[in-house]
Amino acid sequence: MKPHRLVPKISYDEIQQKVRELAQQISDEYQGREVVLVGVLKGAFIFMADLVRHLSIPAEVDFIRVASYGNATQSSGRVVLKKDVECCIEGKDVIVVEDIVDSGITLSWLLRHLQERKPRSLKVCTLIDKYERREVEVPVHYAGIRIPGGFVVGYGLDFAERYRELQGIYEVEFVEEASTS
Repeated sequence: MKPHRLVPKISYDEIQQKVRELAQQISDEYQGREVVLVGVLKGAFIFMADLVRHLSIPAEVDFIRVASYGNATQSSGRVVLKKDVECCIEGKDVIVVEDIVDSGITLSWLLRHLQERKPRSLKVCTLIDKYERREVEVPVHYAGIRIPGGFVVGYGLDFAERYRELQGIYEVEFVEEASTS
């Protein structure tokens, strides 16, 4: 792993405020209906757990797992399905819950994959929207925090499977190793 340091970016309290706001938006929009939340593993599990607890409408929960990053800091562009949804989403209102939308490559693939199952509606909720990094245009209906760039970790987001447990969100700054000559 490259030498790096973590720089605080978004506090736990700020995150929780955004999660409550997103849950309120979703609850208002789907009042009187049930939604199916499809969390994208592994990164979205903490965000989705907090989001569900703040909803005031019934929600079915399922997960899907795709891979496109591996241990890198940017998408390889190749998406691999690791775990598919198990519930039937045909004719249902589905919200994909993502930790972060970056290039849009993975999410674009994921939306096409889920659309084949004929949901009544299909929307996207993300905690972090890195809008300036889009390579593929994808709809983001509910975005908690918009940031222009930087590689971030914490609150479920990882760097080579590390830092998911951090309560806040931190930017990873890579540092040059000092030469010993």
